[in-house]
Amino acid sequence: MPPEQIANSSDESTQLEIYGFAMLDLGYDFGKIGDPDWQDTERPTKLPAFPNEFGKGGRTYAGVRQSRFGVKATTPTSAGEIKTTFEFELFGVGVDTGQTTFRLRHAYGVWRGLRAGQTWSPFMDPDVFPDSVEYWGPNGMVFFRNVQLAYSPYINGDSDVTIAVERPGASADTGTYAERLELENVVARFPAPDVSADAKFAGPWGHVKVAGIFRYIRWDDLGPSPTVEGHVYGWGVNLSSNIKLGPALLKLQAVYGSAIENYMNDAGADVGAKPSNDPAHPIAGEGLPVLGLVAFIDFKWNDYFSSTAGWSYVHIDNSAAQDPAAFHQGHYALGNILVHPTKSLFFGPELEWGRRSNNSDGFSVNDYKLQFSVKYSFSHSTGGIQK
Repeated sequence: MPPEQIANSSDESTQLEIYGFAMLDLGYDFGKIGDPDWQDTERPTKLPAFPNEFGKGGRTYAGVRQSRFGVKATTPTSAGEIKTTFEFELFGVGVDTGQTTFRLRHAYGVWRGLRAGQTWSPFMDPDVFPDSVEYWGPNGMVFFRNVQLAYSPYINGDSDVTIAVERPGASADTGTYAERLELENVVARFPAPDVSADAKFAGPWGHVKVAGIFRYIRWDDLGPSPTVEGHVYGWGVNLSSNIKLGPALLKLQAVYGSAIENYMNDAGADVGAKPSNDPAHPIAGEGLPVLGLVAFIDFKWNDYFSSTAGWSYVHIDNSAAQDPAAFHQGHYALGNILVHPTKSLFFGPELEWGRRSNNSDGFSVNDYKLQFSVKYSFSHSTGGIQK
């Protein structure tokens, strides 16, 4: 068959799925409010670092920022099947923090085990995320959609082995040196991509996944008399699982590493400042060790009711020169009961709790929220080989 006929045949048999949902979040924060740009989430790192940092008193919030739209395509070709996904939502972050605006989630393709684009890092297990209505999710979870080139030499149903090179990136906490003039000339540099890998073993009982990551982070002092030069190696190990127990599904994860906070759902800086014994370079940096834990249970009461409850935790070993008010520990927990009149609609209340503890000044704060959400889902497939 000529190449142009192969292309036409593939295009005619491409299956296209359009999917997404519209979602309302309506909630009340009971008083220990965090950063207003993050008021519709429960993020311990965004809670106040000192009394009344963001004001006081309860607040009501409402929004549709979780709403999502996506397209998936499956294209059979003479060289093998190609799968492509493009998906976005309305939850602004970065320069769009706090806004209802376009945010890319996934843009990638898969062919014969080769995956390229932006999607879940192999270091992450997306199946650990609970069936909650709170947007941000467990703070102790590895959660990162990253630009990557990945290859899976082994795929068998839901089991796989994958290795990837990923876009590098990190954040630094200069702590008590933050006001020093020399630090204005310090810039981060990433000479190498992050390297990640995972092995997932699945069966009727659920799955177990072990993943690892290695990264290289460097910083340069561009001032006339450099005082801060250095680098760190980041690494991490993540063990996660889903365990089916009748109508219940346990979702578990434990992760530990150093300078991997960028991959955590809510954990602060990757690198912290510390004093140096070198007079020519009096300030040094070190990767911050981090521990993350997740334990949730999703329970299906019947076809019309479900519940989720659980807890998550992050612990940072702060460096010697981090500010006393720097983030040190965070707790996250929630419980809900959701009503499912149909497969395309659910609604219900959720009670959420977060706690932040600072590095060394003794300050901690608890936050409580009550949220009610309504989610309308849609999905439509077209094309493909009709049977």
